[in-house]
Amino acid sequence: MADLEALKAEIKKLNARATQAKMDLHDLSEELPTNWERIPEVARVAHEAHAALVAARAQLAAAQAA
Repeated sequence: MADLEALKAEIKKLNARATQAKMDLHDLSEELPTNWERIPEVARVAHEAHAALVAARAQLAAAQAA
C-alpha cells in the first residue's frame, strides 16, 4: 500500500514536470523563429518528461491490477 502511495506521489511530480515541459514547448513554438536553436533541447526535455510519466502510469496500473 505504501508503495502505491509513493508511486502516486511520484506520478504527481512527473505530471507537473511534463506539464511544464509541454508549456515550455508551446511557448517556444509561439516565439519562433526566435530561439529556433533551442527546439531540439526543449523537445527532448518534453519527450523525456512524458515518457517517464507514461511509464510510471503503466507501473501504477500494473501494481493495482496485481
